[in-house]
Amino acid sequence: MCAFGLTTLVLMLHNNGLYEMNTMVLAMGIFYGGAVQLIAGILEWKNGNTFGTVAFTSYGAFWLSFCFLLMLPAFGFPAADAAAVGWFMLVWTVFTFAMFIGTLRIARALQVVFGLGSIGFCLLALNDLTGIAAIGDVAAIVGVLLGCAALYTGLAEVLNEVYGRVVLPIGPVVHEEA
Repeated sequence: MCAFGLTTLVLMLHNNGLYEMNTMVLAMGIFYGGAVQLIAGILEWKNGNTFGTVAFTSYGAFWLSFCFLLMLPAFGFPAADAAAVGWFMLVWTVFTFAMFIGTLRIARALQVVFGLGSIGFCLLALNDLTGIAAIGDVAAIVGVLLGCAALYTGLAEVLNEVYGRVVLPIGPVVHEEA
């Protein structure tokens, strides 16, 4: 979760205009956002956590594909136009919303992460599909909130385990009785 949070934060700070797209953003996306999350997903599979497996491997692959989408034109491949990127973001919106539904039986912090993720991907898709810059500006703000929420959730999970008690709350796990 920290890998997703920090990588999202780095990209969204770029989207907010703090710095240009550069190798720092791409390297972070490939290695921390992509490779580390793929490894985390494989470890979640080994632990029998289907949700964690699907989430981490999928978003790891998202970061890898997004970075390559940006880099491949430098190697002579045709660049994706705004509509193609918009549809890319739209399918990730649908996937993220489906994962959000899964969080309704998991910790509240994950509901915040996947809820903000759904909104963020939707806004990014609308920005690319409509060309309305203000939507992209709102998406960048939502993205910073998403990055912070994911980073908080990841750090809470680590610190709570290390200290054997709740240091940073992530909310109760919600399980409905059958």
